[in-house]
Amino acid sequence: MTIRSIMAPLSRAALLGTLALGAFGATAAFAQEEAAPAFASAADTAFIFNTLLFLMGGFLVMWMAAGFAMLEAGMVRSKNVSMQLVKNIGLYSIAGIMYWAIGYSLMYVNVGSYVGTLLPYSFDPVGLEGADTAALLETGYSTASDWFFQMVFVATAASIVSGALAERIKLWPFFIFVVILTGILYPITGAWTWGGGWLKEMGFSDFAGSTIVHSVGGWAALSGAIILGSRSGKYGADGQLHPIPGSNMALATLGTFILWLGWFGFNGASQLAMGTIGDASDVSRIFANTNLAAAGGVVAAIVLAQVLYKRVDITFALNGALAGLVSITAEPLAPGPFASILIGAVGGVVVVVTVPLLDKLKIDDVVGAIPVHLFAGIWGTLVVPFSNSGASYGTQITGIVAMGAFTFIASGVIWYILKLTMGIRVSREEEELGLDKAEIGVEAYPEFTSSSAR
Repeated sequence: MTIRSIMAPLSRAALLGTLALGAFGATAAFAQEEAAPAFASAADTAFIFNTLLFLMGGFLVMWMAAGFAMLEAGMVRSKNVSMQLVKNIGLYSIAGIMYWAIGYSLMYVNVGSYVGTLLPYSFDPVGLEGADTAALLETGYSTASDWFFQMVFVATAASIVSGALAERIKLWPFFIFVVILTGILYPITGAWTWGGGWLKEMGFSDFAGSTIVHSVGGWAALSGAIILGSRSGKYGADGQLHPIPGSNMALATLGTFILWLGWFGFNGASQLAMGTIGDASDVSRIFANTNLAAAGGVVAAIVLAQVLYKRVDITFALNGALAGLVSITAEPLAPGPFASILIGAVGGVVVVVTVPLLDKLKIDDVVGAIPVHLFAGIWGTLVVPFSNSGASYGTQITGIVAMGAFTFIASGVIWYILKLTMGIRVSREEEELGLDKAEIGVEAYPEFTSSSAR
């Protein structure tokens, strides 16, 4: 038998197999062509990517709630850790409900010059099809994704208050204040700006909320700290400062890194669009600038602390990172890399300088929230015209003063009413015992703490 006689049947079989596969492929391709939907339009694609950006940014900012919880748990004494954890999970939940019930509509729906409507917010109906999507395509994103992204911002503002007033405030007055802050106060000032109100019409610029979110939370915290008073033993009768160390710097550092990560959603998703090459490029630029500013804040705080105090306090390093992040939040897109580092570095300097200033004024801020969020937030908002030629210093100052005055005065009134009616501060004995036992009933570290714990 020759090789040719052996190969001939194989060649015929291969040929038949090839023809069969070709016929099958043509049939499958035809069927696929029949079943495949039309390609999405440019508007459909932009809608999908914009919505995805809101959702991804939203869950990154939601993760910041864990960051605040861990930061505060590390900065307070062991006997008050459970209290801070309850406050943080409680305030996040309250913020979500209140921002759905009235907050979002006050801030965004039919806003005139000052405020919107007082109605619960409605999401998209289930299973949108066909013509139902036309109005949404004009908006460019899912309404529920927008609500979710905006809601986690208001929870951030409330978290700022939680840390500053730690270790001596009662739980339920704090929660009542959170109801009013997240449902009314924050949405009103937000309507002036992001809602298209009078400050927006003036040209006030705050890209992701150095003032709208962070300074507003800082002003609310400052008014509360003044009315609440300092922790027992923090300041001596002779004006001497008695430092009260936190319980766990590892937790505080973890919380800072979580916040740093979440900030990419905070700033990046504030681009509010990712449906084009330009938008996607801008989002990535915002990520880079945000990271550089945080790094600048850390390095500046470490160096200045070494120069002034001959040692590097880890709390300055952690708050330097956060101050750098707050500082770049008002304009994270326009600056170049060096400018971003510089903006963040000044934020780190602000923290190192203003922490002792508050102590001289006997304003007790347990975690350094007021220097980080209020003072660095003011700096970040002021410096916007440095890189954004569309903003003016006069308008930026007007926005800072208007939102600051409204929030500080309104918050002060609420804190004072709560103080007169139900009291906002625990007793001296309860403070000494620790709020985990006095207010919560569950100690965070029951095997390692006692009634006289740190």
